[in-house]
Amino acid sequence: MKIALLQILPAGSEEGNKIKGSEYCRRAKAAGADVALFPEMWNCGYRIPQDLAELNRLAVPADGGFVRTFAGLACELEMAIGITFLEESAPAPKNSFCLFDRFGRDVLRYSKVHTCDFGEERVLSSGSDFYVCDLDTAEGPVKVGAMICFDREFPESARILMLKGAEVILAPNACPMEINRLAALRSRAYENMLAVATCNYPLGQPDCNGHSTVFDGIAWLSDAPESRDMCVLEAPEEEGIYLTKIDISMLREYRRGEVMGNAYRRPEKYGLLVSEKIEAPFIRTDRKR
Repeated sequence: MKIALLQILPAGSEEGNKIKGSEYCRRAKAAGADVALFPEMWNCGYRIPQDLAELNRLAVPADGGFVRTFAGLACELEMAIGITFLEESAPAPKNSFCLFDRFGRDVLRYSKVHTCDFGEERVLSSGSDFYVCDLDTAEGPVKVGAMICFDREFPESARILMLKGAEVILAPNACPMEINRLAALRSRAYENMLAVATCNYPLGQPDCNGHSTVFDGIAWLSDAPESRDMCVLEAPEEEGIYLTKIDISMLREYRRGEVMGNAYRRPEKYGLLVSEKIEAPFIRTDRKR
């Protein structure tokens, strides 16, 4: 499964982003990609005005012209496309993602659950759940889920996707990627035995620096004496298309014999994790409920 990370700068307008995004999808297909993934909120270049009226002007409907352009393009190119956008919603827009398969079918919609309520995203509505789909590829179906940027800091995000069957997580992003955030992505891949593909904006976008990554989730091989680096791609800072391959067959074989993921969990011991009766002392008092 070849994934193209479209680590590209916004063009300055919704129409410009639609045109540039379409061009880079065509380039990704020419490079042999099965899936093309955009960085976070591509339709507006991750702009989040704090004025609700201005914010709503930037938002687009999930079934509107901007998003449907990429449905048609996915069908035309016979390549899955993961498009991101500020979605029209009440009481406020959402930070959303839609995956179209190679036939242009809408197979997965997701809105960011862990919005950054300590910053500009406090004005957004958040998503309500995590979802997994069967993505039809030329080599057969692959179970794909999604999480967005800050979602990665919560082990529960990837854990739920794993429990729902995800083999690959697509993760649009818009923030500086440094050692700690990269370590979080590596951990999500390791502890769940799944691949995580993250697409960031390049250097030149405010508060972003490229370093899009793919961790394939395979920490050991049976015929190798030592562990292996799960990072099969780390892009530089510059704008571009960064393409890598995830060996789904090897991942499935690895999951059949290894001990992470759901192999030895003890969910009956984890009740405190989902209890709303415990108020941990370090929860910020200004947290949006």
